[in-house]
Amino acid sequence: MWVCPCNDQDRYTREAKHNHTPASMEQPRERPASCQPLNPPKSAPKPSPQPTGPLKGLRVLSISLNLPGPAALQRLHQLGARCQKIEPPSGDPMRHFLPQAYADLHQGVRVSSADLKTAAGQATLHKALTQTDVLLTSFRPSALRKLGLGWTALHKRYPHLCQIAIVGAPGEAAEIAGHDLTYMAEAGLTQNLEMPPTLFADMGGALAASEAAMAAIIQRTRTGKGNHREVALSTAALFLGLPKSWGLTSPQGVVGGAHAGYRIYACQDGRVAVAALEPHFAQRLADVAAIKAPKEGALDWRAPIMRKRLTRFFAGHTRASLDAIAASNDLPLHTLAN
Repeated sequence: MWVCPCNDQDRYTREAKHNHTPASMEQPRERPASCQPLNPPKSAPKPSPQPTGPLKGLRVLSISLNLPGPAALQRLHQLGARCQKIEPPSGDPMRHFLPQAYADLHQGVRVSSADLKTAAGQATLHKALTQTDVLLTSFRPSALRKLGLGWTALHKRYPHLCQIAIVGAPGEAAEIAGHDLTYMAEAGLTQNLEMPPTLFADMGGALAASEAAMAAIIQRTRTGKGNHREVALSTAALFLGLPKSWGLTSPQGVVGGAHAGYRIYACQDGRVAVAALEPHFAQRLADVAAIKAPKEGALDWRAPIMRKRLTRFFAGHTRASLDAIAASNDLPLHTLAN
């Protein structure tokens, strides 16, 4: 979870005195605030035309940093929303440690700078909020309240504003520190000592946040009032982990390797991921591999002998030949280098 972990104003001061800025950060107290364009990094987002789409005319303002918030903002931009982001004077941490990711997630987003812990920064923010439909945040609830951005205060001042609050965990657990890795571990999405291949909780949370923004606007259209929606990264991880919890991806599961037509095999110069799960795909795979059903019945795709036959078949082919076989037989197959 890349959600701001600080939850008291004194902590901001202590961290500044010790010259320590956490990777997931609150708005720092580094310079007097005004709202100025950020100096672009080498991989700064390139200006892009405002897209058209179902969210054209929707105005979204984000003060969310790092990965889930910007990813959600970019999704909303791609759907046609007009997106703006206010960053602290030091910028979004992602902008410094991963410029390309920052550039990708801020294409078409108008980015400006303000220190929200100053009067000038607050004035900048609230001026923007008067022309905002959806506010996207990723702070702990207590930190938002200290910035005057708790839902009660916001709704009283801006009754038509919707807020999407990205947090680590739902309810009171939103105050507990956590990150993508801890939420994935909680959801059972980690194995042994290996690190996950991607940030499922963060990116799943981003999708959930963009979905929540659209739901909030639909509800406002019906009621005439703004509304608040909390999006927890831990909940997103649990949702993505449902197939595992159902046993689908276990070694005995149909998409966990038990079905011989849904596995990864070695070939002569790499690997091949084959997903011939449905009966018509499975039959095509059997045909190209010259595997015939026994006279007394159908092929048993869970039988060890089927995996052995396909292992031999794929081992006898190169990636190029398998790509050609897939194209000519409409097989769901993808080859990879080792």
